[in-house]
Amino acid sequence: MPSPQSQFSTVQPMSTPMNQKCRHPRVQIVAREEDSEFVECLECREVFESSEFKDMAIEDSALDES
Repeated sequence: MPSPQSQFSTVQPMSTPMNQKCRHPRVQIVAREEDSEFVECLECREVFESSEFKDMAIEDSALDES
């Protein structure tokens, strides 16, 4: 009988090379709770709270200016 771990495979995103951080150019809302909204990046499939996405955009613009 195969082990439970062998039944699942890890899928690496194809659009982003492993040495580059995904900038999450396209996201979609996947869940909403009382005061939280969760989005999924359509490129790398990472799921995170939408407020984190806004923070990432602010950090990226600060890095671009320096």
